[in-house]
Formats: sequence, C-alpha cells, structure tokens
Amino acid sequence: MEIKYCWRCKMDIPMLDKNEFAIASELYSNGFKIAKADRKERFKELLEYYNNLTEFGEIEPNAIMHHSLEQIGPDCENCGKPYRTPKAKLCANCGNKRKFE
Repeated sequence: MEIKYCWRCKMDIPMLDKNEFAIASELYSNGFKIAKADRKERFKELLEYYNNLTEFGEIEPNAIMHHSLEQIGPDCENCGKPYRTPKAKLCANCGNKRKFE
C-alpha cells in the first residue's frame, strides 16, 4: 500500500499493491455472489479488508476498485502527481508531456 493522488477522488488516497489488490478484487467479486442482501452487506468484507489495511474509512466499494498502483502511471516529473495510466503521455494535472525512455 502506498499513498498516491487519485485523479477521480481528487485527493491523496491509499493505493493497493498487486497482491493487496488481488485480494480486494476477489472480495469485490464475492460481493456480487451474495443473493438477497443490501449493498452494505454484500461488500462488507471488502470494505473491512481495505479499511483495516489502510485505516482510511472508505464507504464506497467501487472506489476501491480503482485504487490500484498498477492502474496508475509514474509520478509526473513536473508536478509530482501520478499520470492517470501507465501509458499516459500527458499529465492530467499540469499538462506536462511525459518523456518515455
């Protein structure tokens, strides 16, 4: 887990590494298999997992599914915020053009 800026949430947020996100994805998927339960109950395990791991207090299960370090790019050389994706060529925050190696 690492704190990074999320362009969707417009704030610094705990982002999960590959292994942590794999567990979260499985819990998210399991939530859809629970029949006749409200949304809060369906994703209770996912929210508990994420919140115990990050101490953040997330209440939106869908948000957790885009808080993955593998889904964002490296930090911008100009402003320090991460590029939206690993392949992004332009920083959405400051407009900096990324220099690929």
